[in-house]
This record gives sequence, structure tokens and C-alpha cells, in this order.
Amino acid sequence: MTEKIDFTEMYVTHDAFRRDLGRLEAAARAGRTDDPRVRGGWENFKAQLLVHHSVEDASLWPRLVPVATEPEAKGLLEDMETEHARIDPLLAGFDRALEDGADDLVVRAKELADVLGQHLEHEEEEALPLIQSLLTPADWKAFGRAMARRQGVRGAAAWVPWITDGMAPGDARAFLGRFPAPLRLLNRLLWAPRYERRRLWKF
Repeated sequence: MTEKIDFTEMYVTHDAFRRDLGRLEAAARAGRTDDPRVRGGWENFKAQLLVHHSVEDASLWPRLVPVATEPEAKGLLEDMETEHARIDPLLAGFDRALEDGADDLVVRAKELADVLGQHLEHEEEEALPLIQSLLTPADWKAFGRAMARRQGVRGAAAWVPWITDGMAPGDARAFLGRFPAPLRLLNRLLWAPRYERRRLWKF
């Protein structure tokens, strides 16, 4: 039987994006977008999204181009590129609205959540099955290594506790159990406490 690709890291990252966008909308509704903890959460969200999408664009979709020969597959890759391109202007627009103290932040937060949410759902429902059918676990691990190189130790130190923020304890233990013991120790002693001290989104 062909070995299946494990998409756990992709799914939990998508869930963290959705979680933070829910927090952003809640902060906008509460009129608390000027709170430094909200601004910190927003900046962290943008940084995580930039890494995620830029590594997909550089190291994931290009792996599919030579093997995605069917028209539907080619169209899907074009959709992924188009959807990524729609998100950046929304991020920039929200930044400008924040700085201007605009009164439509709730609407903008909801629009961003809708557009990014539709993209994440599209990726999960169609792109990941395409990857499963056309790439190998070795290909996926190569993408994972590209992500790790882009993140570096500093990026991993931010990403791991960000992923587990708000997770049910059992789910967090299961997720962290995927990593080597030294990394789990680093997270428990250094990364998670440092993340918690930032109190992101705790407005």
C-alpha cells in the first residue's frame, strides 16, 4: 500500500489562522484594536501567514507543476496563486485602517476572515487531495524542510506555542508528541512561557 502523506502540520496551521481571525473580529467588535496585545497578535498572525504562503509559493506549488498535467489540476494551481494574491491587499488595507482609526474594522476583519477562510477550505478540500495523489511523502518532507529553513530556530520558537494556543490539553499533548524530546523540552521551558508572557489577543 502506498504511504500516505501526513498533513497534520498544515491542518493545525490553518486552524490557528482561523482562530486568530476570530480573535481579530472580536477585538474589532469590542473596540479594542488599539490594545498592544491585539496589535501584537495581529503582527504575529501576519508573520505566520507570510511564512506559510511564501514557502508554499516557492517550494510546494512548483513541485506540482510538472506532474499536474490534467486541466483541472492546472486550474487548481492557478486558483491557489490567485487566492494568495487576493489576501495581501486585504492585509495591507486592514493595516491602513488600523492606523487611520477607521470605523469599518469589523467589516474588514470579517472580509479577511471570509476570503482567507474560503482559501483554506479550498486548499483542504481540493489541493491537499491533489498533493496526496501526485506527490510522495518524500516530496512533502522536502517541503517541510523548506519551511523549517525559512522559519529557523526563532521561527520555530514562535510557531510551536502559537499553534497550541487555545488547543484542548489532550490535542496539544498529541501535537507536541510528534516532535523530538529536546524540542518539547525547549518549548516547555522557554518557548511557551515566552509566548504566554506576550499575552497576545488577551484584551
